[in-house]
Amino acid sequence: MDLQTLTYIIVGATFLLYIGIAVWARAGSTHEFYVAGGGVSPLANGMATAADWMSAASFISMAGLISFMGYDGSVYLMGWTGGYVLLALCLAPYLRKFGKFTVPDFIGDRYYSQTARTVAVVCAILVSFVYVAGQMRGVGVVFSRFLEVDIETGVVVGMAVVFFYAVLGGMKGITYTQVAQYCVLIFAYLVPAIFISLMITGNPIPQFGFGSTIEGTDTYLLDKLDGLSTELGFALYTDGTKSMMDVFAITAALMVGTAGLPHVIVRFFTVPRVKDARISAGWALIFIMILYTTAPSIGAFARYNMINTLNGPDHQGTLVSEAPQWVKNWEKTGLIKHEDKNGDGRMFYSGDARNEMTIDRDIMVLANPEIAQLPNWVIALVAAGAIAAALSTAAGLLLVISTSISHDLLKRNLMPNISDKMELRYARGAAAVAIMVAGYLGINPPGFVAEVVAFAFGLAAASFFPAIILGIFYKKMNKEGAVAGMLAGMVFTIGYIVYFKGIFITPMAANVPANWFLGISPEGIGTVGMLVNFIVAFAVSKVTKEVPAEVQDIVESIRFPKGAGAASTH
Repeated sequence: MDLQTLTYIIVGATFLLYIGIAVWARAGSTHEFYVAGGGVSPLANGMATAADWMSAASFISMAGLISFMGYDGSVYLMGWTGGYVLLALCLAPYLRKFGKFTVPDFIGDRYYSQTARTVAVVCAILVSFVYVAGQMRGVGVVFSRFLEVDIETGVVVGMAVVFFYAVLGGMKGITYTQVAQYCVLIFAYLVPAIFISLMITGNPIPQFGFGSTIEGTDTYLLDKLDGLSTELGFALYTDGTKSMMDVFAITAALMVGTAGLPHVIVRFFTVPRVKDARISAGWALIFIMILYTTAPSIGAFARYNMINTLNGPDHQGTLVSEAPQWVKNWEKTGLIKHEDKNGDGRMFYSGDARNEMTIDRDIMVLANPEIAQLPNWVIALVAAGAIAAALSTAAGLLLVISTSISHDLLKRNLMPNISDKMELRYARGAAAVAIMVAGYLGINPPGFVAEVVAFAFGLAAASFFPAIILGIFYKKMNKEGAVAGMLAGMVFTIGYIVYFKGIFITPMAANVPANWFLGISPEGIGTVGMLVNFIVAFAVSKVTKEVPAEVQDIVESIRFPKGAGAASTH
């Protein structure tokens, strides 16, 4: 059966599964819409959390970054995994005990201020929209290649599916859909990795194949990649080119940004008890580990196969007339381009002036099975997995946007007397509008998937993390300090990203390390934004009114294990 037909069948089957689950798990109240009724089992919540957290950046873009960047790509592995541990161990139990299931709700009540709540709502919406832009771009990339439609059409189809189960089912529908999506995405990620590991190294376990010798030789895979990299004008694959400061900044921004992501925090309120939240966090870490320990292997395998198919064993380039089929397939999408600079009729890929290939990093995981000439059903399965990863996170983010508007802004601020039924109606309407905006961002993305997601994590680090950590562990932080800190951190980080990346305007300075503050890239500037937030918050709190005694007592109480914070929607 041809690839396109198989892809339609497999992707269509998964879509029917997601829609069927949404119909079965339709939310009938705001409690079910916001926190799935609080009755999800720890195992199911662990799977849903993993799917929610492992976005298109994890599935599509991370291994692609590692494939191109080598050692430098490890910042994404360290930052995202470390961030989840930080969230699960240091923040989630306390937030759960506080009893507020959204970040703006926690900030509004902890800092006894509607202004603080409103600022947090704006930050949550901004972070979520930047993050969801990466997910919708991932959907568009998959559709443009495997279903042979343009990216715009692919994004619209993805929007329609998310609209159905996010608007209809809310958190209840999203949770059980994400359980199915995790199963799809992890199976799709592992199958080609196992096949390719066997083909290249003879070892069926990708994590071990990564450190093994190439089949039939005494040369280790990583040594071979180092040799190929230097021969073709690239930096050593196992050596980094980023400054230590930038590595630290990006890792820290991703880590603390993860701990401040509102769509992950709400997951700890979908289980019945605090104990269940801890158990589900452990399960999620195991489920996340499976993909993240496999990603470096996929990146290395894809790199090795790509160089061999583009440049051939003699590394003199491949004749254009005999270009591998995977190149011809991806050229149709515009994500691979060839410019015959020397007129020899050959494709040549290198890291210097000889290079004739422009290759989008986001295609590597998706193209990996094609490069390795795996069966069509494996290629179609990877497409389904990539879509599952993108849609699962997109749904969680859209729910955050919906909740921020209907619950935090309207119910808890502007319209406190609206009924439960009316609040649910506003929540669904907000989700529908958010999907439309997300679709636009997917069609007009501000960067490649992991880059856009890194910006979202930086914004979360600069805005939410200090306010949450100080709200839990520093009882003397007042509302003036928290609001000033969030605004300062967010404005600084947005300004830096816009200045160097030109997300909304033409960039005002060259995007080169020489012009970066302390050599820190826009992907890592959230760490500096976080420090700005902390400094401003402390400074302002010292010259303004002290925190009321009753609020200090609440902060003291949430740090002790007695009691359980059931999710409150009031």
